[in-house]
Formats: sequence, C-alpha cells, structure tokens
Amino acid sequence: MEITERVAYLKGLAEGMELNTEKREGKLLSAILDVLEDIALELEDIRDEQAELADGLDAVSDDLEDVEDAVFEDEYDEEDEDEDCYATTCPTCGETIYFDESILEDGEVLCPNCGEKLEFDLSETEDEEPADVEPEDQE
Repeated sequence: MEITERVAYLKGLAEGMELNTEKREGKLLSAILDVLEDIALELEDIRDEQAELADGLDAVSDDLEDVEDAVFEDEYDEEDEDEDCYATTCPTCGETIYFDESILEDGEVLCPNCGEKLEFDLSETEDEEPADVEPEDQE
C-alpha cells in the first residue's frame, strides 16, 4: 500500500470516528492528517522525478557509450590487429616485460621495474625469434 493510500485510510478513519474539529484535539488530528497527506504527495512527486532522472541518466549513458565507440573505434581496431606481443624476463630483477614489435625493432627496452637496459640481437633470421624473446598470445 502506498503512503498516499495509507494517509487516505487514516483520514477515512478520522471521518468515521466523527472527530469534532471544533475541539482542540480534533483540530490537532485534522491538521496532522493534512500534513501527512501533503508529505505523502510530495514523496510521490519526488519518486516520479527520480524515476524520470534515472531514465534520462540511462539514455545519456547509452549515448555516451555510442560516442565512445565512435571516437575510440580506431584504437580498438588497432589493438585487434594481428600485431605480435613479446615477453622477456629482466636478468637483473626477474620482472617479465611485455612489448610489441616496434620495441623489438628498436633493439632495446628499459625494465619498468628496475630500469635495466635490455638489448635484443636481431641478427638472427626473421623466421626465428631471438632466443631470449618469446611471442605472447594476444588477449
């Protein structure tokens, strides 16, 4: 039962009791019931407005998702390309370092953990991977 319905029920009880609104107690109870009715109506309005805001927020969230998809579509496409990911272990700290082919072509990478400079010897044939570098599966 909604609050407005409960207040209406209380008002009906008060009318059924035939409260004398000329006396102080009757005036007080009548005024309390009127205030309860006003509060119940305002709560109902607030709930309606809250539901509208939630619907609007859902719509904005959906629109933002569409905008993000449009703006970042190129980045997602680039990430999805068949670019190999490589990994090696830093001999100084033992940290596994992940990098792409551009870093491999540069021939060196700094360990993000300890700062050690790791160099890669690419003098081997292109069909073979360097011994200390292993290709990683894409996620």
